[in-house]
Amino acid sequence: MDAADAAAVLDLLSAATATDGVRPLSEEAELRFRHGGPGSDLLVRDGDRVVGYARLDDGAAELVVHPDARRQGFGAALLDLVVRQNGDRELSVWAHGDLPGSAELLASRGFTRSRVLLQMRMPLGAVDPHPRPVLPDGVHVEPFRPGRDEDAWLRVNARAFARHPEQGRMTRADLELREAEPWFDAAGFLLAWRGNPDDGGQLLGSHWTKVHTPEDVGEVYVLGIDPDAQGLRLGRALTDLGLAYLRGRGLEEVLLYVEEDNAAAVRLYESRGFTRFSVDVSWRREPR
Repeated sequence: MDAADAAAVLDLLSAATATDGVRPLSEEAELRFRHGGPGSDLLVRDGDRVVGYARLDDGAAELVVHPDARRQGFGAALLDLVVRQNGDRELSVWAHGDLPGSAELLASRGFTRSRVLLQMRMPLGAVDPHPRPVLPDGVHVEPFRPGRDEDAWLRVNARAFARHPEQGRMTRADLELREAEPWFDAAGFLLAWRGNPDDGGQLLGSHWTKVHTPEDVGEVYVLGIDPDAQGLRLGRALTDLGLAYLRGRGLEEVLLYVEEDNAAAVRLYESRGFTRFSVDVSWRREPR
């Protein structure tokens, strides 16, 4: 795409967000659109105007059509383009917000619902602003230090999310891309260490928080515990510390994402005061 096309896509994303109340692309897809990387950027035009955009990467796609160009066949044309580009492989498409039009289009093309990702939210007013969690002997929590902690964090993240189709595959390039984003805040990226991280210390887990602007909503961005550290109650301690940090930033609400079929996690978050806010659905079509 040239600069004019890129600007048109950004305008399209902004218009869709304003109309639908949900971002049409995942963070990963938007980062790859803005900075480049694996995958393909696909456009549908109405004359010279860009009315549809899709991001396709390794059999996974995300699509968006400009709000004032919907119900005119552009969504179907864009999905057909994605299908052709993907070839005979299995294809999954994320529908952010589970909007009716997306469901109708994908079902008509032979896709079925395969994953449901819940966004849950909670007010921060009741969060203890000064938690004092009890940590195991020899364990302390400190902020992430760029240039020192990347490799240790990536190792624990891969182990903690070994079965997660996206999070467990994060690379150093993915991490550094996020470190360069305006929202990145090392002070809100909390790491639990056993021993001295500068002298052979072991990373046991982390709670990476994020602040969404201009909404001013905090996020439990990534909370991961090394499997060998399970049972030490680090997850609860890191959660409390991260939520307190977000409240200290003056935020009034926090969100997180969790798989709908992870019943134990959903019950845990509901017990902490989180409620369901929105839904993202991954639709899948088997290889032909």
